[in-house]
Amino acid sequence: MKLNLLFVSLIILSSSFCKAQNKEISQNIPEGYVLFSEYYGDLNNDGLEDCVLVVKDTRNVNIVTNKYNDDVDRNRRGIIILLNKEFVYEVIVENLDCFSSENENGGVYFPPQLSFNISNQKLEIHYSHGRYGYWKYIFEYDKYDFNLIGYESSANSGPVVNYKTSINFLTQKKLISENTNENLEGEVEVFKESWSTINLDRPIKLSEIKDFQELDMSMF
Repeated sequence: MKLNLLFVSLIILSSSFCKAQNKEISQNIPEGYVLFSEYYGDLNNDGLEDCVLVVKDTRNVNIVTNKYNDDVDRNRRGIIILLNKEFVYEVIVENLDCFSSENENGGVYFPPQLSFNISNQKLEIHYSHGRYGYWKYIFEYDKYDFNLIGYESSANSGPVVNYKTSINFLTQKKLISENTNENLEGEVEVFKESWSTINLDRPIKLSEIKDFQELDMSMF
C-alpha cells in the first residue's frame, strides 16, 4: 500500500513539474507571437535537456491574397533558445524574424521546407528543396550565443547531385565536390573535389542573422 502511494505521489510530482516547466517555456514567447514548433536536446554538454522554440509573428498586415485568390499567412518565423539550468530556463538567443514564412512564394516550385535537429550538442537548421537539393547550417553553443561552425549543401537535378559544398568554419576550409558525370542518366556519380581556404574575420552568430535566405555562403 505504501509503495502504491509513493508511486502515485511521484507521478503527481512529475506531472506538476512538467506542467510548470511547460508554463515557464511558454512565458518566453513574446506578445504577438505564437509557438510554431519546439525541439529538445542537450546543446551545451551538461546532460540537461535544452529547448529550441520556433515562433511565428501574428500581424494581420502579413495575411495576403496570393495569385490563386487564397488568403495566406506570410508572417515570418524566429527562434528562441533556452538553456536548462536545472530548475529554470535561461534565454540565450532570441532572433524573432530570421526565417521566412512557411507560406512564402516558391515561384515555379514549392518553398524550401525548414526543419531543425539537435545532435551531438549541435543545432542543425536544415532547408530541404525537394528535387533541387538542400542546405544546412550547423551551430555550436559559445558562452552567450551560438556560432556557425558548419555549412552543407547539395545542388541537384532531380535524383542527380550536380555538386556539393561543405564549409568548416572552425578550420576555415571549404570543399566543393562537382559531379563530372552529371549528364549521364543511370550512371554512377563521379565527384571531383576542390579544397580552398576561407577568410572569416569573426564568428557568424545566430542572434545576428537577419534573414537566413539572404545568408550568402558563396562569399566564402
